[in-house]
Amino acid sequence: MKFPSLLFASLLTASAADTVPADTQEAAYPALERFVEVLETVRARHPDLDKLTYDRLINQALDGMLSSLDAHSSFIHPEMQKMVSKEGILDNEISSLGMSIGKDSGKTFISAVAGSGSAQEAGLVPRTTILRINGAEPGESDLAKILERFRGRPGDKLKLTLRNPERPGEIEVELTHRYVEERSLVEAAPLPSDPSVGYVRLASFGANCAREIEAALDELEDKGMKLLILDLRKNGGGDLHQTVKILGMFVAPGTSVVSVRERGKPEEFLKTPARQRRKREYPIAVLIDRNSASASELTAGSLHDLKRATVIGEKSYGKGSVQNIVPMGNGTALRLTIATYHTPSGSTPHLKGIEPDIQIKFADTDRKFFDQAGHPDSLAPAAKAALEAWTDPAIKAAVKAFDK
Repeated sequence: MKFPSLLFASLLTASAADTVPADTQEAAYPALERFVEVLETVRARHPDLDKLTYDRLINQALDGMLSSLDAHSSFIHPEMQKMVSKEGILDNEISSLGMSIGKDSGKTFISAVAGSGSAQEAGLVPRTTILRINGAEPGESDLAKILERFRGRPGDKLKLTLRNPERPGEIEVELTHRYVEERSLVEAAPLPSDPSVGYVRLASFGANCAREIEAALDELEDKGMKLLILDLRKNGGGDLHQTVKILGMFVAPGTSVVSVRERGKPEEFLKTPARQRRKREYPIAVLIDRNSASASELTAGSLHDLKRATVIGEKSYGKGSVQNIVPMGNGTALRLTIATYHTPSGSTPHLKGIEPDIQIKFADTDRKFFDQAGHPDSLAPAAKAALEAWTDPAIKAAVKAFDK
């Protein structure tokens, strides 16, 4: 079977970069011919004619190709492309459940699972088909309407009937909506047990968080802070430029703190601002957990590599990569990983996370109380009393580390 010569030539041209996969261009011929042969065999012999259009089969094949690369790359179908914002962000996430939803060819599926939330704890994986939502099939509704059926308030339950691509049969799961912290700076205060230790909890690297952090540090320092605990647990990341500014508060001006490595391009080094208002040379403990991702991992890793902080907690999530939305033809697009982030030592948290200097085993009760500590005023009296009686093992370990 001959592959169309014009298309094949264009594929070879697209591959002819300075950095190419290990196999030769000649290896593309039999691979592409094998693909076409399988495609035509399926179209000729499978009984479900409504599933055999070229458009559908090719889109499904592209789906599999992108999802096989990494957890953050995906093929965006026309239905999903409608939800890509002007900023290139795909708005299909249900943050309170920790997952994203997609739809193609009438099938609704889980397109991504975040590093925190009910979805991950239930063991859900991308490409899982959603058969029923609270007992009702998704039907032919568009993706926006289906997403509305997933919304809920903290504590609300959602029952899903699923088909996992890796296991036969149907799966029943019940997910619980969780409170999603919308503030970047959740708390900044001296520790009640020791006013010389400042505690700053950052939930995300939002658009103005560097300014908020700097103001909080000024106030804590004016109150006599000599040691800092920077809590990045459950921090899923955010604005990298804000991250670099925050790192600039703790290391010398003009220090390279993060680098970006992309195929075919020189390594890009991101440096802290050239000026620094205050020197902050006091010891720092950075707290992380399995849900600390992206910018929070780079913060912890950079401060560790530059010998400015002790990292305490558990191994972080492992998201150290850059994704772009690449528009394609016929209303489709790619969400493609194009580069990786690296800390000053050259290491990347991508797919492996940041290993803490001091390991902490968090119990489920620790995670629950940590969530509640971000909004204590919303708790019932009994829950608030239980929270106040809790000793945070990570903060306890940080204070102990400072004493050494």
